[in-house]
Amino acid sequence: MTLHRLSNLGFLGFMTLIILVFESHPTFGSSMRGFLGVVTNENGLNAATQSAMCATSVTIHGYKCQEYEVTTEDGYILSVQRIPEGRVGGGGQNRQPVLLQHGVLVDGVTWLMNSPEQSLAMILADSGFDVWIANTRGTRYSQRHVNLDPNNPDYWNWSWDDLVVHDLPTVINLVYKQTGQKTHYVGHSLGTLVALASFSEGRQTDKIKSAALLSPIAYLSHMTTALGVVAAKSFVGEITTIFGLAEFNPLSPPVSNFVKALCLQPGVDCYDFLTAITGKNCCLNASTVDLFLKNAPQPTSTKNFVHLAQTARDGILRKYDYGRTSYNLAHYGEAKPPQYNLANIPRDLPLFLSYGGQDALSDSKDVETLLDYLKFHDVDKLHVQYVKEYAHADFIMGITAKDIVFNQIVTFFRNQH
Repeated sequence: MTLHRLSNLGFLGFMTLIILVFESHPTFGSSMRGFLGVVTNENGLNAATQSAMCATSVTIHGYKCQEYEVTTEDGYILSVQRIPEGRVGGGGQNRQPVLLQHGVLVDGVTWLMNSPEQSLAMILADSGFDVWIANTRGTRYSQRHVNLDPNNPDYWNWSWDDLVVHDLPTVINLVYKQTGQKTHYVGHSLGTLVALASFSEGRQTDKIKSAALLSPIAYLSHMTTALGVVAAKSFVGEITTIFGLAEFNPLSPPVSNFVKALCLQPGVDCYDFLTAITGKNCCLNASTVDLFLKNAPQPTSTKNFVHLAQTARDGILRKYDYGRTSYNLAHYGEAKPPQYNLANIPRDLPLFLSYGGQDALSDSKDVETLLDYLKFHDVDKLHVQYVKEYAHADFIMGITAKDIVFNQIVTFFRNQH
């Protein structure tokens, strides 16, 4: 097996390397489920009770913050935060909504890491937009279900296919129901993959005004990291055969011990974990990284990571592969999982893509593959930005992101009529 082939298998493994820093961080020693103190009426606004996200990351800066709760068709209860206006208010009742969708192993707080002047959620609110922040199933604010407890393995029986089919439509419908308007969309990392897959199937495109995709993930064949190669050697089979766990909790002993074993391999430097995972970020400050460590990692499902690993290994964007022809036939009526054809994304859907030259996850070559699928997109509807010095985390936490990326997003959204 070639080194390149091994690196293709490494996405699942090297993402877990983040665990070591979290585990040793003094502020992150307790269970994530201690944060789950929010109970609101289904589909309703909770004006009296705010989650830790609103209280610690939004209202303290002088912004209004509202809590919503919405239930997916398969029973997952999702928490959604809303910043309806900027600190100075104004903008009337028809402020354009924007939905922010985070990536894997983090939650909605990822959009609130820097100061209000440097965080995209606040910049959008201050620029006249109605900002909505999603939290994917399994993360700390969205760990409830109508029937299942997170301690039940069945709760974790989902992959990013289910985010395409259930979570994203449910949250978009909530925004549409509350505002009566199509929403702009911002996704980062896995948040871009879910959107692209959704758009390719024509889902929710009637309720999306435009989409900004940061560090877009669709194809994962050119990831570059030595840690990925080492991790890949441990993933000869699917991860379920290693951990035997439905929940992929980075603080659990099986996952933690696995990562520690990886870090004992020659030439592996787990100290500089962020560079190892995302590439050499140019523009993060120490206080932002410290806050990041206090709020992540968030749990996800093992099945979700297996699906991501399949995407990297096979070089094809398709639905979850159950590994046996009979299982795939039962789920899809086909021996192989159906592919997501990104060429089917509506050509007149306004898209803004921004990617970085130092990104080890969303590698430039893989983004170029994605752009090739969009080659017939309406020329005036596709805007592409390449930031040579940026890596994966710079696009959401970089101190220069406002000037380089966020202002471009604001302009892009304002130009959509």
